[in-house]
Amino acid sequence: MDLKAQEVAELINGVVEGDNNSTINKLSKIENGDNNSLSFLGNPKYNEYLYKSTASIVIVNKSLELREPVKPTLIRVEDANLAFSTLLEHFNNQQVSKQGIDNESSISINVKVGKNIYFGKYSIAENNVLIGNNVKIYSHVHISENVKIGDNCVIYPGVKLYRNTVIGKNCIIHSGTVIGSDGFGFNKDDKGNNLKVIHNGNVVIEDNVEIGSNCSIDRATIGSTILKSGVKIDNLVQIAHNVVVGNNTCIAAQVGVAGSTIIGDDCLIGGQVGISGHLKIGDRVQMQAKSGVLKNIEDDSVIMGYPAFNYRDYNKSYVHFKNFPKIMNFINRLMKKENE
Repeated sequence: MDLKAQEVAELINGVVEGDNNSTINKLSKIENGDNNSLSFLGNPKYNEYLYKSTASIVIVNKSLELREPVKPTLIRVEDANLAFSTLLEHFNNQQVSKQGIDNESSISINVKVGKNIYFGKYSIAENNVLIGNNVKIYSHVHISENVKIGDNCVIYPGVKLYRNTVIGKNCIIHSGTVIGSDGFGFNKDDKGNNLKVIHNGNVVIEDNVEIGSNCSIDRATIGSTILKSGVKIDNLVQIAHNVVVGNNTCIAAQVGVAGSTIIGDDCLIGGQVGISGHLKIGDRVQMQAKSGVLKNIEDDSVIMGYPAFNYRDYNKSYVHFKNFPKIMNFINRLMKKENE
């Protein structure tokens, strides 16, 4: 798809500086942009690349001051990072504009399907499924009975949606993710055998949620496991039964959240964080990577370590930990002197 500079500027509310007729048909990084590509400069660390770039168009901040002439046509905007994200979405929408139901898919007779949907090869929708308008369901997706999928969702190949799952509008679920599988719960009988706890709840995913590839979201024992509006989840994340994740919270890869924990709004959870069960995590909490969370956390906390505690206190403690061999040598010398 070819776009001229003026057309790009209209999409991102920018101002062209250079040739209005410069044309692009692909996106590129500022380090290696070539002819007919569009790039962006959102980080001052990369300013040097602008003066070497052969890209046709580069998006820059209005505040950028040039120290010498540049070859590309510039489009000046308030926020180059945000503008480029808008363009990424525009290009992506052009690529996922498929429609129609593949002849080798299987849709039960009582499934209700909206307008302009795409239903890929070998995908299955079982009884009483409801699929909204403009939904894209790729190949090898299995949708069990009573699942509801809202408008404008994209579900990539290999996703499995267990029974009674509810998905809101404008959601994206990436390949290999399983939503609604059994929670991990067992009770011991009088002989010490593990007896499975039956999970009769479901998973509710609200609007504008994105879930990465190969995640597992377990259904509730009773009630619902809930991902609230705007939640963003990276790849390889485990959300256990009856967990609630608050609005606009972001969770990085390899995080595990144990059952019945409630996470507040606008939290940032770093990679490989482990969160114990039955906890209450406040709003706007930041958890640094690899932290182990074993107790309730108050609003606006920044934590790190295992067990996790205040981020600044952790850094101060780590200085002492690093120097511990030297400290012990000093103590040993004092003890030896004292003994003498």
